[in-house]
Amino acid sequence: MEHQNTIKSKFTVSGKGLHYGNNINVTLLPAEPNTGIVFRRVDLENSPTIPAFIEYVTDTSRGTTLEKNGVKVSTIEHLMATLHYFCIDNVVVEIDSNEIPILDGSAKIWVENIKKVGIQPQLYKKYYYSIKSPITYKDEKNNVEITALPYDGFKVDLTIDYNSSVLGVQTMSIDSLNGFEKEIAPCRTFVFLHEIEQLLKLNLIKGGDLDNALIFVENTLKQEQIDHLAKVFNKDPQHIKVEKGTLNNIEKRFDNEPARHKLLDFIGDINLIGVNLRGHFILKRPGHYANTEFAKLIKKVIMEKMTGAPHYDPNNEPVFTINDIKTFLPHRFPMLLVDKIIEVGDDYVIGVKNVTGNEDFFNGHFPNEPIMPGVLIVEAMGQTGGILVLKDYPDPENYTTYFMKIDGVRFRGKVVPGDTLIFRLFLTEPVRRGIVKMKGEAYVGNKMVMEAELMAQVAKTK
Repeated sequence: MEHQNTIKSKFTVSGKGLHYGNNINVTLLPAEPNTGIVFRRVDLENSPTIPAFIEYVTDTSRGTTLEKNGVKVSTIEHLMATLHYFCIDNVVVEIDSNEIPILDGSAKIWVENIKKVGIQPQLYKKYYYSIKSPITYKDEKNNVEITALPYDGFKVDLTIDYNSSVLGVQTMSIDSLNGFEKEIAPCRTFVFLHEIEQLLKLNLIKGGDLDNALIFVENTLKQEQIDHLAKVFNKDPQHIKVEKGTLNNIEKRFDNEPARHKLLDFIGDINLIGVNLRGHFILKRPGHYANTEFAKLIKKVIMEKMTGAPHYDPNNEPVFTINDIKTFLPHRFPMLLVDKIIEVGDDYVIGVKNVTGNEDFFNGHFPNEPIMPGVLIVEAMGQTGGILVLKDYPDPENYTTYFMKIDGVRFRGKVVPGDTLIFRLFLTEPVRRGIVKMKGEAYVGNKMVMEAELMAQVAKTK
């Protein structure tokens, strides 16, 4: 089993925000298993938090922005990519402003700081999703295309072409993240000179300077343009120069540094899915908007696999037998209501309850028309969900799950002796601080007989 990770100790990085020029302090703190990546705005009352989920992306104009209940955090992609590289699943990011500092325009400083404090393994399973079939996002108007293909690992082939005589066509390929630290993390953001004018009109890039971005210039600069840039970046006009199409003689760290930086952004943006991906990704002219829309597609595919009646073949060997189940759950006859688990993944589980005529509850419900009580169907569903969570604990016998809330319960049909109940539950959010949120469905054959949304607390009992 591959384990979750956090950082060994906290650290702080300070710098200017790209768009608003604020002096910003960011502190990363270790977090408990299943916390996920959480941003905490310590400059605001009650320090509101924003989980790093794709559902909270609200703006991708010049970076990726998360927003929840009116609270925002922007330019998160370089940090998110670094956390992905180090396989850090759980961390709290405290920030005293509305954007992550741009630093040198790359992820290099984040890598250096995480290496200093080290990584702490945690005894909880890491969650993966493997691409099962091709998934494609297309924006034909902007000639953008991103495709995911099945692959047992993490592979990316990227191409950018902006019809630029300075940039040309650039490519970058990786077949793992092993080279991230030296080959991708140091690569800085880039912009064309004409884009700077647009950003200035929007009152943005107040924290931008000639040291934290590659600025590409496709035409000869006139003196009035040089004077204007000198004023914007607080430089002597004599120091504003263009060499090999790059403003101010900044040496590229790689010939294809822009392509490598686009790969950095992609890694950070797809980390917002909330699970680690396995697949081969083919990127043509990616950007933050395309990256996040593609991530939403994958999230949708993950959720759609949880629709329709699960297939059940009693001839197949179960994943967990009744004896296995007894190691996860404290319930015993007559309240153990799951007979076997037939399928289980990182974020879902399918279980079976064979309903027989000698069930204890049929003695009173009802003698002349035996019907399984709805409350016991809910209980059986909850037990099935408990197995999904407790299977990843190293000592499940020391933990119990307790209902906290049940919403959206709908009973759609009777369950009677001779029926085989099939339960499917999936996590609607990663487990955090022992809080479990699931959507559950119960089927007899192809007919749904019950559905509900469940919330439970995992508590240590021994």
